Amino acid sequence: MAALTSKDEPRTAEYAGDEVSAIVLDPGYASTRAGFAGEDAPKSIVPSNYAFYQDACLFGDHVIDVPRDNVEIRNPYSRDGIVEDWDTAEKLWKYSFASKLTGIRPNKALQEWLNDVNAVPNLQKAMADAEDTERALEDHPLFMSEPNWNPIKNREKAIEIALEKWAAPAFYISKSSVLSAFSMGKSTALVIDIGASQLSVAAVHDGMILRKSITRSHLGGNYISSQIRSMLATHDPPITINPHYMVKAKQPVDAGQPANAILKTFDQFKQPPQTSYHRYQEEKTILEFKEVCLQTWASGTSFRGQGEAIAREQYAHPFEFPDGYNQTFSSDRFKIVETLFDAQCHSPSPAGSLDAQYYPAPEQNQTIPGLVKLCINQCDVDLRPMLLASVVITGSASLIKGLPDRIQGELTRMYPSTKVRVNAAGMPVERKFGSWIGGSIVASLGTFHQMWISKKEYEEHGASIVEKRCK
Repeated sequence: MAALTSKDEPRTAEYAGDEVSAIVLDPGYASTRAGFAGEDAPKSIVPSNYAFYQDACLFGDHVIDVPRDNVEIRNPYSRDGIVEDWDTAEKLWKYSFASKLTGIRPNKALQEWLNDVNAVPNLQKAMADAEDTERALEDHPLFMSEPNWNPIKNREKAIEIALEKWAAPAFYISKSSVLSAFSMGKSTALVIDIGASQLSVAAVHDGMILRKSITRSHLGGNYISSQIRSMLATHDPPITINPHYMVKAKQPVDAGQPANAILKTFDQFKQPPQTSYHRYQEEKTILEFKEVCLQTWASGTSFRGQGEAIAREQYAHPFEFPDGYNQTFSSDRFKIVETLFDAQCHSPSPAGSLDAQYYPAPEQNQTIPGLVKLCINQCDVDLRPMLLASVVITGSASLIKGLPDRIQGELTRMYPSTKVRVNAAGMPVERKFGSWIGGSIVASLGTFHQMWISKKEYEEHGASIVEKRCK
């Protein structure tokens, strides 16, 4: 088969099944996932947060976790998952596939300079361009996911970057809820996506998202983190998180006793890491707390009232913080999750804190049952039973213990005359990366070749073709 170039039309022979080495890119507020189409999981998982240090953007856990002088943690997305800083988002996306998938491509201009004996005076300029990664996708079509509420201008910006700057031969972009449904083998589904920044519910019918059905709120993983912070701040005594990077040494202590730890100092820095860096490291400890302690209240007893008393007496669970302080948590670990179902379980954050600003008390229609009801009511009556019979749970924050079963119970009570079936992948990787896996499946199908937008089509019709083709 002839080599595929950015000028070629998508032809069946070149885009059929396994012969296409397409890159699937799944950007998100918490992480950016990338990998080759047809594989089971993304090979490259990069935090979307990055370190801003000495006017440079540093990507990857192994880099941004290192404390540096006056280092700051930033994110190129707004809190609703929409790109705000395109320059940095482009660098982040490129890093996600160039670091582990395609590698850094040598600059053709550099090779020309070096092969031209008359260009020796310009050698310094050529060397300065040596790490250029333009045309990074010259051999790989790019399949991207996007938030359900992504504006048209952002879709057009994405295809412009892929086909013009990275020289990809073809491009396609699809809504994340559609891909999450495909990952579970569903073309029609009610998709409940609990991501880092947003909780969203959307109806997918025959592989098409029903835009009027899209509902969302701020009750995502970061909101849950804010509730954990609130719980720790109001604990008696208040619990302070000393992240791993601050702990030099520690000794074991009994439960509830003050930590016996030696904390690191950063006297070698003219300025210590900024508050955003410290908060980012705190989030890693909070993530551990989520994975170990949080659990969904599944008893038939209402949590507020009798259920909370039962949890306090019977369901204590220990947790040790990085500095050695350890404590058992009982009803609080259920109450935090209960906020996703009952807005009255919300714990106010300390006045003036970032959490109080970004994560206010929710209303009942912003909870999971509230959003599902709003979404279902926006759909045709004949379609509602089909959606409720195929509910898909996805997103990293959906991995809380017992959450799918609780959603099954809530929806069954809400719609007693309709068969409700909740589908949640058993493997954590499949639930966390549902939209990427769906994209991997779709982009590797031999029948998908007609859907690609080629470079030639883009040049003929402009960026507006993405809105016409990628429904």
